Amino acid sequence: MGPVAQSLAERRRWILLALLVLAGILNYVDRTILAVLKPLIEVDRGWTDADYGNLATLFQFAAAIAYLATGWIVDRLGVKLAGPAGVVSWSLAAAAHAWAMTMGQFSLARLALGATESMGTPFTVKTIGAVFPAKMRSVAFGVSNGASNVGAIVGPLALPVLAGAYGWRGSYIVVGAVGLVWALLWFAATRGVKFSGAPKAGVKRQTFADLKVMFADRRTWGLAGAKAMSDQVWWLLLFWAPDFFHRVFGLTVAQNGPPLAVVYGMAAAGSLSAGWIASRLMARGYSLNAVRKGMMLVCALLVTPVPLAIYAHNLWVAVGLLGLTLAAHQGFSVSVFSTIADITPKARVGRVTSFGALCGNFAGMGIVWLAGQLLHAGHGYAPLLIIAACSYLAALTWLHLWVPRLESAEPDPI
Repeated sequence: MGPVAQSLAERRRWILLALLVLAGILNYVDRTILAVLKPLIEVDRGWTDADYGNLATLFQFAAAIAYLATGWIVDRLGVKLAGPAGVVSWSLAAAAHAWAMTMGQFSLARLALGATESMGTPFTVKTIGAVFPAKMRSVAFGVSNGASNVGAIVGPLALPVLAGAYGWRGSYIVVGAVGLVWALLWFAATRGVKFSGAPKAGVKRQTFADLKVMFADRRTWGLAGAKAMSDQVWWLLLFWAPDFFHRVFGLTVAQNGPPLAVVYGMAAAGSLSAGWIASRLMARGYSLNAVRKGMMLVCALLVTPVPLAIYAHNLWVAVGLLGLTLAAHQGFSVSVFSTIADITPKARVGRVTSFGALCGNFAGMGIVWLAGQLLHAGHGYAPLLIIAACSYLAALTWLHLWVPRLESAEPDPI
C-alpha cells in the first residue's frame, strides 16, 4: 500500500470511529430519556418508584434476551450492515414511546428499545477489532466508550429543553429521527471499504458448532463474568443517578442537568485516560496480560469509596464520588472490551461480546429491579452503593481465575 492509499485508509479509520462515537451517543440518549425525564413522566402517568423500576427491568430483560441473537446477527451481517440495522431499529423503537399511553404500551416500547439497542455493543467491538491493530485498540475503545458518555451528558442538559419545547413525547420523536440520518452517513463512509472478518460462505452452517467451541472456552466465561459483575454498577447509576440527586438533594429535572453532566464528563475522561495509558504501556513493551489486568485493578480500587456518597452533605462531593465511580467503570470497561478483541478469534468476536453483554444485562436487570424494591421499601441507596464498591474487585478476581494469563488470539489487522 502506497503512502497516499495508506493515508486514505488512516483517515477512513478515524471517520468510522467518529461515526461509532455518534452511534454510542444516540444509544445512550435514547435509553436515558426515561431516566432524565422521570419526574415529568411519572407525574403525567401516575407512576410509582416500583413502576419505574419495572420498566427499567423490562429494558434490561429485553436487551439480555436479544444478546442471544444480536452477536450472531452482527457476525452474519458484518461491519458494513450491522450498524445501520441496529441504529435504525432502536431509533424507531425510541420514537414509539411518544405514542405510548398505557403501562402495557410503555412496556412494549421498553422491550423493543432494549432488544434493538443490544446491537450496539457487539457492533462496536467487532468494528474496532476489524479496523484497529492491538496497539491502537485501547485508544479506539477509550474514545468510543468515553465519547458515548457524551450521550449521558447531552441527555440531562438537552432533554429538559426539548421537553419544555415539545413535551416529553416530542423528545422521543426528535431523538429517534437523528438515528435515520446516522444510517445514511454510515453507508456513505463505508462505500468501497472491505473489512477483515467480513461474513463468508459457510459461516451459517458452522454457527452451532462454533457456539459449542465458544462455550467450551474458558476465556468466554472469564470475560462474561467480568462483564456481569462490572456492568451492573453502570446500569444502576444510569437508571437511578437522576433519582439519587432528586431524592437525596431535592434537585428538579432542570437542576439535575449540571451534576449529571459532571458525572458523565468524568466517566468520559476515565475512558479516554484508560485507553491512552494502556496504549502507552503496550508501546513501551509491557505485556498484554500486565496492561489489561493492571488497569482493571487500579479502576476496581477507585470505585471502593462510592458508599460515602450517601453520607455526603455537599452535593458536589456526592457528584465527585459518583463521577469517580463511573470514570473507573469506563476504564475497567475499556480494558474488558480490549481484552475481548485481543484474546477472542475474530470470527466469533460478535458472539462473545454479546454473551458477555447478555450476562451484564441480566446482572443490571437484577440490580435495577432490586433498587426499585429497596427504595420503595424505604431502605435508601446505601445497600446498593456497597454492592457497587465490591463489584469490580470481584470481576477482576473472576477473570483471573478463568484466564490466568491473557494472550493474543490472532495477528493484528493490516
